[in-house]
Amino acid sequence: MASGGNGRRRVVITGLGLVTPFGVGVEEFWPSVLAGASGVARVAHFDPSGLPSQVAAYLRDEALCAHSAVNGQEPRFVAFALTAARMATEASAWVGSYDPALAGIFLGTSGERMRLDQLAGLVYEARAGNGEVSPKDYARVLENKVSGELIARLFPQYAAARLAQEFGIRGPAVTINTACTSSAHAIGMAFRAIQRGTVDIAIAGGTECLVSQIGMHIFSPLGVLSKRNDEPERASRPFDAGRDGFVLGEGAGILILEWLDSAVRRGAPALAELAGYGTSCDAYRVTDEAPDGRGAILALRRALDDAALAPEGVHYINAHGTSTPMNDRIETQAIKAVFGRRAYEIPVSSTKSMIGHTISAAGAIELVTSVLALRDQVLPPTINYEVPDPECDLDYVPNKARPARIEAVLSNSFGFGGHNDCLVVKRFSA
Repeated sequence: MASGGNGRRRVVITGLGLVTPFGVGVEEFWPSVLAGASGVARVAHFDPSGLPSQVAAYLRDEALCAHSAVNGQEPRFVAFALTAARMATEASAWVGSYDPALAGIFLGTSGERMRLDQLAGLVYEARAGNGEVSPKDYARVLENKVSGELIARLFPQYAAARLAQEFGIRGPAVTINTACTSSAHAIGMAFRAIQRGTVDIAIAGGTECLVSQIGMHIFSPLGVLSKRNDEPERASRPFDAGRDGFVLGEGAGILILEWLDSAVRRGAPALAELAGYGTSCDAYRVTDEAPDGRGAILALRRALDDAALAPEGVHYINAHGTSTPMNDRIETQAIKAVFGRRAYEIPVSSTKSMIGHTISAAGAIELVTSVLALRDQVLPPTINYEVPDPECDLDYVPNKARPARIEAVLSNSFGFGGHNDCLVVKRFSA
């Protein structure tokens, strides 16, 4: 059926592309996840001394160069997006088989920050005789010194525009920045656009590269990063009683979403069906979630209702699971509020235990993980789960992957600002 029971178009996933701390491609990512490997290491590409947290999950440059024909002048967040999108479009037999006016791009990202030395150099040169920096002098230096590549780093929407140029897409090119839910939100918007008929096919996902001097300084004052600097591989430990914060990660996740009729017409593979989306905001604080989990609960219920899925129909939850004391507790509480006793029967695991928190890219990477779990009928683990927390008392698939019967997966994203976005993906059935 091209339309669901609600009369809306059915949406399938026909391509996947990944850039993660494990490397470039699904084939690098998935075996590492199933093996319970850790992509976290001590930061080595800049000097992290003085930072409370000195560990992160980041991609080595040589891995990107070895797998990509991306122009070396592209900003890093754009290189990630291009690389993942090229893999996803190739997998979906995209090239030359769609109407560019009925294709769209929906991308979550926060863009890219200047390096400290770049920013310091510009400020230093803009100083007046008294040592002060005026807006006029700073603008003069920017005009004379800043290259197009550096300017592109400052505009998050450049990645979507660059993808549109790359693939000749003339439909909507949307950039979403809702912190940790950005890519899940972008995927939800693409889902709705295809259901409505605004587009037939979409590149959807997210890209992020905050493992930088300024990026890590942004999060350090908030006290949300793990300080396990002497044992990086054990730093990200969602739901464990000893968790002390999340590990910053980077990467990109891109999915090709498509109207089922379009996929059938093109002969594209239907890897899974995107069946439901729920979104909400806590309306509480800029950095904290509402302690009663009200926003998460609302998004979860909306996603299930949208998918016409009863709690009994969910066989796995890919959790937001950041490894912060508050987030993991509230997410567990929200799952129990929505699923009741059934919550104790549903396996829950966190991809972030292995690749850290990729912020804007997290929801997309985790939805790719959910699709792979459906494909292979296996539950990815939550690694570093050693000491149970009495307030986090669900089945977190501790430390080892597990075979299971999976028909439907719920993927959660909850972010700074109280943003909540949940997606339901099912095994495809014609």
